Amino acid sequence: MAADDSPSKQNSGRPQLSSMRTSSYLKEHQQYRPPKHLDSHFGIDTVVEDLQGSRISPPKSFSPFHGVPSKDEPPRILEGANHDFTHPNCAPTRGARSDRLVATLIYKSTPPRAPNAVPSPRFPPSNSDIPANLAPTTNIESFPLEPPVAAEPEPLDHLYGSYISPLCITSFLHLMSTFPLPRGAEEITSSHRCLDDPEHPLVVELTLSPAPSPSYLSLADLRKHELIYRFEREWNVDVALQRDTLWRRYPRLVVFDMDSTLITQEVIDLLAATITDPPDLAAKVADITHRAMLGELEFDAAFRERVALLKGLPETIFEQLRSVLNVTKGVRELIRAFKKLGIKTAVLSGGFLPLTHWLAGELGIDHAHANEVRVDASGRLTGEVKGHIVGRERKQELLLEIAKNEGIALEQVVAVGDGANDLLMLETAGLGVAWNAKPRVQLEAGARLNGDTLADLLYLFGLTSEEVDQLTA
Repeated sequence: MAADDSPSKQNSGRPQLSSMRTSSYLKEHQQYRPPKHLDSHFGIDTVVEDLQGSRISPPKSFSPFHGVPSKDEPPRILEGANHDFTHPNCAPTRGARSDRLVATLIYKSTPPRAPNAVPSPRFPPSNSDIPANLAPTTNIESFPLEPPVAAEPEPLDHLYGSYISPLCITSFLHLMSTFPLPRGAEEITSSHRCLDDPEHPLVVELTLSPAPSPSYLSLADLRKHELIYRFEREWNVDVALQRDTLWRRYPRLVVFDMDSTLITQEVIDLLAATITDPPDLAAKVADITHRAMLGELEFDAAFRERVALLKGLPETIFEQLRSVLNVTKGVRELIRAFKKLGIKTAVLSGGFLPLTHWLAGELGIDHAHANEVRVDASGRLTGEVKGHIVGRERKQELLLEIAKNEGIALEQVVAVGDGANDLLMLETAGLGVAWNAKPRVQLEAGARLNGDTLADLLYLFGLTSEEVDQLTA
């Protein structure tokens, strides 16, 4: 008992900080103290200037803020928030040029909607424990000529959220940080905008400054980089990389392919399907079309071969097919938006002029070019083509011709297509977009879209969903 009454025990008490004592008993003994609220000022200048009487630890001189923060003495708010003044999206200093890269990430919602969105060849299933491409053989014809196929990455969007999740953005920023920066740049800064829903965005625009060093990796090579492709497969997204220039936000001419782009079918296959004798004609024409779009066949020769098989069809078949054409989802809204923005449009089709002209009139497209076929006196197709075939080279020539006549720089031209015969057109335009395209086109084009609505194209210009709704209403 005596030990309990020792002076040291009696004198020991709860530690106190005398500097924190106030005149209020309640404030002294309550366990939680709310942060001190500043007066209701609205403006960073007034807030910071009012802090001159506050104590800053460690003590240092504090000069009033007059709208221009100092690099050595940046203004700080001590109660409730901490602000850091950086300028990643500001105009460059006089005499300098901005060097920003814009990455638009578009989530594809479900497993790839287009089966050919990302080339993923697979060997046929086998019960053998030995991989098919490593199986020993004495037959040189069956010896595997291709290297082993790399395993598909794990679909991370199924684990972390079926949208552009924070982890998805972090993963992309980490990927981009692995590329060398231009000489003199010490670090990369980034900012992002959710273009649709800030809670669960399906479209996010990231601005990176500076862009990776062009001397190490050009933009064209960066778009084709294996790490970008792998990221797209892992997170089930499309990544569109563009320089942050004025022309990116203000296109003036958009040129489309027709078959499998503005419409979901191939017109020449629809024509062949109307011929029942011989019974395998439709399948034969479809196979030639598929191989031509893959780039395995020269387009002009393949087109002449298919047209020859249509000999004898009545000229009225083009009118009959109008009701069969299935316009791609989002096309009508997209053309309506372009009209409101004053953007010219064109369709350059490797199909047939009668249907191309009709569709352009229905959609309100400004220019239409396609192939013409010869018709005999009885009103039937002769199986011959009249004039130039609208193939790879002709599409490029027409794009240049339309842009010149409209007085539009190529930097403000956008081209959209899906087949190998569109590659020169996509390469010539300021931005070439592969729409649910064949593997080779996906690889070569400047941007890839593999969704279910072509209206997603508007996001590549930096428009938000709110702005898209206003333009398509």
